Amino acid sequence: MTKYGYARVSTTDQDLSIQNEQLKPLVDVIREEKQSATSLKNRSELRTLLDFIRKGDVLVVTRIDRLARSVADLSSVVQELNDKGASLEVTEQSIDTSTPAGNAFLQMLGVFAEFETNIRRERQMEGIAKAKEAGKYRGRKKSIDLSAILKLKEDGMGPAAISRELGIARSSVYRILAENSTG
Repeated sequence: MTKYGYARVSTTDQDLSIQNEQLKPLVDVIREEKQSATSLKNRSELRTLLDFIRKGDVLVVTRIDRLARSVADLSSVVQELNDKGASLEVTEQSIDTSTPAGNAFLQMLGVFAEFETNIRRERQMEGIAKAKEAGKYRGRKKSIDLSAILKLKEDGMGPAAISRELGIARSSVYRILAENSTG
C-alpha cells in the first residue's frame, strides 16, 4: 500500500507549503499543482495520480475542496478510486472512503463545496452586472487585433500562418475571417 498526497491551490501566486507540511508525515509521495478545481480538466498532476494509483493505495488530501468543487467531479474521482480498489482520505475533515460512514460524509461535504462555489459565482455575476450598470466594468480587453488579421490575409497569408504570426488560436482566425468575408 502506498499513500499519495495531493496538494492544490487555484493560482500560481498561492502557496502550497501548508498543505505540503500537513501531508508530508502521512504520505509516501506528494504531487502538487496550481490549477483551479472548478473542473477536472487541466489537472495533470491529479490525472497522473489517478492513473498511477493501484489496489490498496490511498489518495490523501487536506480538504475536500483541494480535490473538487462539484459533486460530479468529486464522485468521478471517488468512483475511479473505488474501481481501482483504492480509497481517499481527507485529513482536516476526517474522511476515509474505505468506510461506509466516510463515503456518506464525503458526499455531504461535496454538496456543500458545490453550493459554496455556486453562491460565489452568483455573487460575482451580480457584482459584474452592477459594475456594468454603473459604467465601471467593460470586460476583458480584446486580445485579437481584427485589422492585423485582415491585413495579413490581404497580404496572402493563410489562417495557420496568421495564427502563428499573431500568437492566437487558428480557430479564432477562421472565425474572424468567416465573419468578415465578403463572399
